[in-house]
Amino acid sequence: MVVSRDRKPTAQETFLQMAQAAGLRGRVLVTVGLLILVRLGIFLPVPGIDRVAFTQAIENSQLGGIVGFLDIFSGGGLSALGIFALGILPFINASIIIQLLTAALPSLEDLQKNEGEAGRRKISQITRYVALGWAVIQSVGIALWVSNLPGVVPDPGLLFGIKAVLALTAGSMFVMWIGELITERGIGNGASLLIFINIVSTFPRAVGQTLELAQNGDRETIGGIVILMLAFLATIVGIVFVQEGARRIPIVSARRQVGRRSYPERSSYLPLRLNQGGVMPIIFATAVLVLPASLAQFTNNELLARAASYLSPTGVTPWLYALVYLVLILFFSYFYASLVVNPVDMAQNLKKMGASIPGIRPGQATSRRIQQILDRLTFLGAIFLGLVAFLPTAVESATNIRTFQGLGATSFLIIVGVAIDTAKQVQTYVISQRYEGMVKQ
Repeated sequence: MVVSRDRKPTAQETFLQMAQAAGLRGRVLVTVGLLILVRLGIFLPVPGIDRVAFTQAIENSQLGGIVGFLDIFSGGGLSALGIFALGILPFINASIIIQLLTAALPSLEDLQKNEGEAGRRKISQITRYVALGWAVIQSVGIALWVSNLPGVVPDPGLLFGIKAVLALTAGSMFVMWIGELITERGIGNGASLLIFINIVSTFPRAVGQTLELAQNGDRETIGGIVILMLAFLATIVGIVFVQEGARRIPIVSARRQVGRRSYPERSSYLPLRLNQGGVMPIIFATAVLVLPASLAQFTNNELLARAASYLSPTGVTPWLYALVYLVLILFFSYFYASLVVNPVDMAQNLKKMGASIPGIRPGQATSRRIQQILDRLTFLGAIFLGLVAFLPTAVESATNIRTFQGLGATSFLIIVGVAIDTAKQVQTYVISQRYEGMVKQ
């Protein structure tokens, strides 16, 4: 096969390398095997729980929607109450907490910026400890919640609580270790792939229900299914374009004299992504909207129950829910963008490298220019996230096809983002194999 080092690998070359190259093939097999192992652990039940009674209790309570939302990220582990019910969620929560604290605490910020690889390892270790504590808290909450459901726990008590907390915490820590193992010895980011496979695992059931509905339905039902599929396809295409979209700010490196050698002026660009926060603004906004209903269910507070009825897509005022949802997405988009990108640091780094934006003075003027561009990009990205968040739900309501209920904007953003990142990493391995082959020749 004749290849060019400047050309991206084709699909044929990628699959050929995955089949022939021992290193890449081994990484793919390790990744697939570990993902299958995690999926099998979801169906191992927590001891002391009647799973049939639990399923019936969830269907008859108001928490069905909340459990369904969280169940997407655990791949059905929460509704089945398996030992992997928490999945990778404690580690994701801990990562978000540490990321927020890094921007607030100078000591953590110093570890991340100035300590190099040792600092990053230290932050990773702190994240694991926070994930352990968070898993224990969530396990205790689940154990207390399940114990109060009628008929779910035949023998509630301290012994059941200890066994349930140990099983759920150990399962979560095992899943976290599997995620790190995939990142180190497999392909892609382990935590992201675990969430990806959990979301994708719900597709066969949804597709089966949709096909059954199409076989038994009339012409109007089939038309609704076609419209829903086209809306999902348009959503995925839009997510790909926006996830890959970036504003390239031109920068110019000054002419340098190093010893007797003279380096000419060079032109480059500084990329700023359109959607800096990724899926995080939607996750934060959804969590805030779900919180009143969760607290109302656990505390039986009438005020919280009334607030939850207003902040629900099927509640008293759907337009208020939509407005609050959009405002929350906009707020968290700006909040997360401020954590990811620091215009002052970027301006200082450009000044240290002897680079500048054409027509803009180095220093504060450069940071202000970057901040202006970032604000505009964040606003456009937030509007896109709002459209993506409402489109699947709006189409489902218009067509009355509920087979894909729960697979909303968050799921599609995660699936597309993880798929793109994993494909890029596979291409990187293929290109490295290509260079090794050229060197041997």
